[in-house]
Amino acid sequence: MSDGGTQRQILVGETADGANLKLPVVELLTGRGFVTGKSGSGKSNTASVIAEELLEAGYPLLIVDTDGEYYGLKEEYEMLHAGADEECDIQIGPEHAEQMATIALEENVPVILDVSGYLDESVADELLREVARQLFVKEKKMKKPFLLVVEEVHEYIPEGGGVGETGNLLIKISKRGRKHGLGILGISQRPADVKKDFITQANWLVWHRLTWDNDTKVVGRIIDTEYSELVADLDDGQAFVQTDWTEADVRKVQFRRKRTFDAGATPGLEDFERPELKSVSDTLVGDLQDISERKDREQDRINELENVLEKKEKRIETLEDELSSARDVSSAARQMADALQNTDTVQSELPGSSDDLRRLHEEIAELETERDELREALDARNDRIEGLETELAAREDELATLRTDNEQLREVVRDLEREGADGNGTAKSGAGDESPILQAGGDDIEFGYTPVDADGGSDGESGSDAAAIDDPTLVVADEERELAELLEIPWVRDRVTRACEGSRCSVGAAREILAVFAKDGPLEAESIAARVNRSTVAVQSLLSELRTGGILERTEERTYALSEDVRAELAPSAADE
Repeated sequence: MSDGGTQRQILVGETADGANLKLPVVELLTGRGFVTGKSGSGKSNTASVIAEELLEAGYPLLIVDTDGEYYGLKEEYEMLHAGADEECDIQIGPEHAEQMATIALEENVPVILDVSGYLDESVADELLREVARQLFVKEKKMKKPFLLVVEEVHEYIPEGGGVGETGNLLIKISKRGRKHGLGILGISQRPADVKKDFITQANWLVWHRLTWDNDTKVVGRIIDTEYSELVADLDDGQAFVQTDWTEADVRKVQFRRKRTFDAGATPGLEDFERPELKSVSDTLVGDLQDISERKDREQDRINELENVLEKKEKRIETLEDELSSARDVSSAARQMADALQNTDTVQSELPGSSDDLRRLHEEIAELETERDELREALDARNDRIEGLETELAAREDELATLRTDNEQLREVVRDLEREGADGNGTAKSGAGDESPILQAGGDDIEFGYTPVDADGGSDGESGSDAAAIDDPTLVVADEERELAELLEIPWVRDRVTRACEGSRCSVGAAREILAVFAKDGPLEAESIAARVNRSTVAVQSLLSELRTGGILERTEERTYALSEDVRAELAPSAADE
């Protein structure tokens, strides 16, 4: 996202000399971070503060939650909470990995990947590995600034033990993800237990209180020996901050408290009340449930076929044992007959033995035929499953192509709108003529260009004056004239344009939203999104940019209104009427 050429920053705390500590958004999203501190020192609060500020500014991220303590972010922000517990928005497995990466990167939906509820650790490990792999693969093409936050990172990249496939992938992201736009933030209570290659490659580090000798020695090696003692005396929420992008090597900082519900706080005797949480769309959850249900149906059918096959094979084994016993009896009878040289007498003692053997042979042959048919059916089922998976992958590729084409069309629209706002409200037609953008009352018009004559006609012919308009103006409904005049004020127009570029929303969307504020503000982002029929994430991003540009202000938590300067511009018009 652009911010008019200025590096976007977020406020996270205050330095020891009373100055605000602001961190650059791009460095956070694409860099390599490490936050550490013993339990209760404030490390998880710091991670939540960074997540809150990024979400507030409209930037999505994915948090790997190993202890189920980040769901409190849903108190204020629309996020997808996915994992194994029933409290999650959706229960998922490794088969959902690609869809999760698509939701996070292409749909711009922040994700809490809660791995705390999986009884089988190998399933949680595979889920994280496949999601991280899909993020890395997709970012090679998208190159979109995005942050992967991993709690308890020492469990995946330990210093002393062997690093598994998942750990190697996280190290790969820390080394090579930045050039693709994929950043990583590792969090751990014990820096001594984290592989030093990961820590030394980090370009921003936060050291909260540490007291164990092995951990403080790491501080001494990474920062300086004097800090190995100072880090033990830090208060809750205080930390030493190292960053590559500042001249100051180390700063002592007091991080602010997180605004959202603290689900990781140690339970006390007071009443516990879970906050009201925001939910993502039913359509998004439904798509993920379809994957789960399809997987379950396929697995149930496979289990059913395998059970039938197992029963047939056991029956074949039983009949083969009976056949072997019958052959032994027949052989013994023949030997006895040969010895007594009285075959007729011996055979009379085994009536129907040949028929029994034939019957057993026939039943075995029939069962073997059924077994072969079942195996063929099972193989055909597996081939069908592979075909469906291939078809699904092809459709997802087609969907990605359509999304790319759609984004290109949106870019064309934005280019046309920027050309239309070149300073005199005109847009260039293919023939070189100038035509104003027409926006009238009544039904909403997303965009359009039409010639306007001197009398306001739009049929391309001259009116009574028969002269071209040198300075065409924006035509709006009577009740929107004040807002149209406001948007023609240079400083307002410039800031709204920069906000649209920063949030990747159209100028038309901004005009709609400001019209709602002028009429019914103050309002929350969710209410605005419902009125203008756009996603909450997109609207929140635009509101944040308009607030940064001084067009909007926050009147209270999550509520926005027109800024005092903008209201002052509107006041004279109201007075004239």
